[in-house]
Amino acid sequence: MVYLGLDLGSKTLGLSISDRTATIATSLEVLRYNTYDELLLKLESIVTSRNVDAFVLGNPLNLNGSVSKRSEETFKFKDLLIEKFNKEVIMQDERLSTVEAERMLISNDTKRKNRKKVIDKIAATIILQGYLDRRNK
Repeated sequence: MVYLGLDLGSKTLGLSISDRTATIATSLEVLRYNTYDELLLKLESIVTSRNVDAFVLGNPLNLNGSVSKRSEETFKFKDLLIEKFNKEVIMQDERLSTVEAERMLISNDTKRKNRKKVIDKIAATIILQGYLDRRNK
């Protein structure tokens, strides 16, 4: 089963992908977009070429676990994914995933300019790996 990890931002979508055994998440790319229609078109070729079976979408809850404004937007995107691809979309708590990604990049001495380019796909990898680890326990 191949999972596509998604970290939805207001202008970017970080992507990661699992191996066929659903054990390891690997960073894929960052898609820039203006509209969800445009984003779904870009995703279509990736979903097809990578034989994606399901999505793991980061859910940006508030720190206290309540639904955030961004989380509400993410649920709308989830519905669009289901409508477009007719595949399962698993919501994964993503609180602090971007902070964790930032710390990892800083600890590896990644320059700020370069961190901005990759942080979303690193966050998507953290989101997906968290789901895979939980699933495989």
